[in-house]
Amino acid sequence: MHSIPRRRFLQAAATSLVTSATPSFGLDRFQRINPRIKGISLSAFSMRPHMRWWKGKRTDASLDLIRFLEYCAELGLDGAELTSYFFPDPVDRSYVNQLKRRAHLLGIDITGGAMGNNFANAPGSDSMRKEMEYFRSWIDHFADLGAPAVRIFASRGKPKNTDIQQITANVIANLEEALPYAEKRGVMLGLENHDIMTNVDDLIRIVDKFDSPWLGVTWDSANLAPTPDPYAELAKIAPYAITAQLKVMTHINGESAPADLPRMLAILTDAQFGGYVVLEYEEKEDPYAAIPKFVEDVRNALSTIS
Repeated sequence: MHSIPRRRFLQAAATSLVTSATPSFGLDRFQRINPRIKGISLSAFSMRPHMRWWKGKRTDASLDLIRFLEYCAELGLDGAELTSYFFPDPVDRSYVNQLKRRAHLLGIDITGGAMGNNFANAPGSDSMRKEMEYFRSWIDHFADLGAPAVRIFASRGKPKNTDIQQITANVIANLEEALPYAEKRGVMLGLENHDIMTNVDDLIRIVDKFDSPWLGVTWDSANLAPTPDPYAELAKIAPYAITAQLKVMTHINGESAPADLPRMLAILTDAQFGGYVVLEYEEKEDPYAAIPKFVEDVRNALSTIS
């Protein structure tokens, strides 16, 4: 039903995109019926200066994830993305259940989760075994929360003095181990254009290695290798997107520039993305002051493409 519009999109994109990055994966795996941007979600990472926990350590701040869900409801948002960094340590099932209950009563969908994994280490190494334990534990937590998809990284940071081909081989091998576990728990994995994957052609090559409907891309509107046209790069990976993170700024030739929100949302719409757009605020202004304006701008942008 939707193959003709998708084909037109790809044919138009082919004039400006490299042929090695033809997004066949999205066409084959994510056949959507009535695709649309369902609503606006907020990433917990947006509130990081105020979060009570940071990677297992207690901070001086006061905002916990339950209060974060309430803040999303106060903003009139549709959903929330929960990041592993902000859970209390240890994480017990009772706390997970409290989050799930509170979100339901608030009318807030848990649109996804996010973790800080690192799949660049050598498969089978001690460091990678620990990473896999971390990965499985958070897949379990997010599955228990009912999150349909989880943002993952290829690497955490940019490894030094390591051959990029070997890193890529490590990422693929580790994904081969991780993906079946995520599928078993009913959670899709979205590999983000982040760190070593900011070159979107590299990202597409990795995702295309897998014949699995449980792997896609977390489309991040700002994490891109230096380019004169970030919008063309974002269009390449939009058909692969299972989650989409929208930011206030983008980068043109490596320099920060205000994001053209209507254009970014149109890219997702043209690629027949279905689901929520997740706002991820990372600028210097206090998020309590900046996020309401960000929400308003995204709502206005959505109204121009609906």
